[in-house]
Amino acid sequence: MTDHRIIAPSLLSADFSELATEVRRLEEAGADWLHLDVMDGRFVPNLTFGPPLIAALRPHTSLTFDVHLMIVEPERHCDAFLEAGADILTLHVETGGHLVRTLQTIRAAGKRAGIALNPGTPLCALEELLDHVDLILLMSVNPGFGGQRFLPATLSKARRLTELLSTRGHRIPIAMDGGIGPSNATDISAAGVSVLVSGSAVFAGGDYASAIAAMRGDNGRNGA
Repeated sequence: MTDHRIIAPSLLSADFSELATEVRRLEEAGADWLHLDVMDGRFVPNLTFGPPLIAALRPHTSLTFDVHLMIVEPERHCDAFLEAGADILTLHVETGGHLVRTLQTIRAAGKRAGIALNPGTPLCALEELLDHVDLILLMSVNPGFGGQRFLPATLSKARRLTELLSTRGHRIPIAMDGGIGPSNATDISAAGVSVLVSGSAVFAGGDYASAIAAMRGDNGRNGA
């Protein structure tokens, strides 16, 4: 169980016509990180944005940019996202390719490297990558669309991952993304997840500060 919840609002649910304003509002509301979902229309059906938008947003906040690459051949694009201002760059294990080399490239640039798993991907897929990552992202919905319902089986997966990391002697933070809000944040945190990525639950009501505080459990703001 972790009592330190990092709240990372997903800009996928923000007002895209006012993104710079949204970023500033989220920082003022107490967000810890900003989660940016990059989709290429191939790894997932949707298209979102690329490095130019991230570079445009970077001057508007000092918050950690947690960039989630839902794209094929991420190794071809990592440098561009790092140069644009990503602090954490997370790749999907399902993309295959030269994952270790790509993770090493991210770290060599002085940034944090993450690995993401879809709901149907077993934990054994990441066992050989543990020495090369700074964050593990468990998808609690099938990726590609915002506003989906949380998949309860992901809680068991998080508990098993927490046990695996403990057994292996790794202190890698676990993030979870999809269908997360105040109603399930405590259970998710109790499963060992320290980074809660949330889109609809933060943006739907318009009161970002209250939504973020509710998901954090009013424990106060955490570091990046």
